[in-house]
Amino acid sequence: MTHKFVDAGGLRFAYLEEGTGPLVVLVHGFPDTAHTWDATMTALAAAGYRAIAPFTRGYHPTAIPADGAYDTDTLGKDVIALIDALGGGPVILVGHDWGASAVYAAAALAPDKVKLLVTVAIPHPASITPTPRLAWIMRHFVTLRGRNAAAKLRERDGALVDELYRRWSPAWQDIPADETAKFKTMIAEPGVAEATLGYYRALTLRPPPSLRGQITVPTVSFAGEHDNIAPRAYEKARKRFTASYEVVQVPGGHFMHREHPTEFTTELVRVLDDHAARSRG
Repeated sequence: MTHKFVDAGGLRFAYLEEGTGPLVVLVHGFPDTAHTWDATMTALAAAGYRAIAPFTRGYHPTAIPADGAYDTDTLGKDVIALIDALGGGPVILVGHDWGASAVYAAAALAPDKVKLLVTVAIPHPASITPTPRLAWIMRHFVTLRGRNAAAKLRERDGALVDELYRRWSPAWQDIPADETAKFKTMIAEPGVAEATLGYYRALTLRPPPSLRGQITVPTVSFAGEHDNIAPRAYEKARKRFTASYEVVQVPGGHFMHREHPTEFTTELVRVLDDHAARSRG
């Protein structure tokens, strides 16, 4: 798939596209790129959907924002601007990791533009309770906010990137070397490593305005059976949703969609088709 480009919300975004049909926007996380959805996009296209995966702000070849804004509400507004630029909504939103935070925010800010929200590996952020165990497994948040974080991210051929994959998908044996290659190549571009870390620097302990209320659109959250965030955390988040809310457990850890692509895409297509059938009544 070749890169396409669109101007949205004052920023030039690169994206990948495959298939025709109802629009599904897939938003990646860290340390990752839009290519994390390659297998998912192919499965969605085969099932009759138009799958689009943008490179989020600062992730080459998308532009680095001049204002240096990477807070969650801004990420959500990016998603809304992309929906408008790509033909308007309502659309299906799918987000993983930071992408999950972005689509939670987008659904809260513009529910009329979202007909189904699908999140992967992140329960509603406002439902996450800090604990000593969680602080330990999320210790990379401290590392990635540090003054020398960009250098640490690039040093030793991106060894920190590989470490994060192993830590967050602990049951994934023999992670292929090319799994993280595109991200490592991307952060060699001027300013890109620093941009990807801006997401961490913008994080605060208090949820952003968009995530303090409830989500009013139908939502499905994918939970990895071997993730560091246990599936029960998603059940705890149920009170954050006023429309239908489903938790789908699949094999794998934080990168479940890459670790077990067949199982993940099978369930994702089922979820989208089920929702479409219910909508038709």
